[in-house]
Amino acid sequence: MGVHWRAFPLHPETPEEGQLLEDLFRTSPEKIAGMVEHLRRTARDLGLPFAARARTYNSRLAQELGLWAMEKGCGDAFHRAAFTAYFVDGLNLAKHQVLLDLVRETGLPADEAEVVLSGRTYAEKVDRDWADSRFKGVTAVPTFIMGRHKLVGAQSFESLVELVSLNGVSRKNPNG
Repeated sequence: MGVHWRAFPLHPETPEEGQLLEDLFRTSPEKIAGMVEHLRRTARDLGLPFAARARTYNSRLAQELGLWAMEKGCGDAFHRAAFTAYFVDGLNLAKHQVLLDLVRETGLPADEAEVVLSGRTYAEKVDRDWADSRFKGVTAVPTFIMGRHKLVGAQSFESLVELVSLNGVSRKNPNG
């Protein structure tokens, strides 16, 4: 058993050039600053890297490439690289060059990734993930689902252990 990444339609209407957060949430720059500060504190408390940003970007192509990377056995590495690119470096994941750089960073063949991006060969799989998310009532990322239990948002290690335990999975003994 492991983590299974699923694509989720987080603001799919966002244009390729991105969108200012105050436009996305239809609120003042001051409220956005408060939201970003809350996220920064949460990330810090959880030991996650995070940098303030003013724009959001469309992650659809990154999701398509992420499914391809999973099939290549590099899904976790690609998702970590995409997380850092977006939440730490503030890069636009809708841009092919940004995505191809992430592919190279994770050791995947950029020429194959270019074919995936230009042919949109994983678009249908992302559509199925999005439909599954709607069916399961997922409204935010990350969402952790195990059995009939669900955790929404960034969670502590202890909360994730509790979720796993609720579903009858015990910790492995590191000594055997």
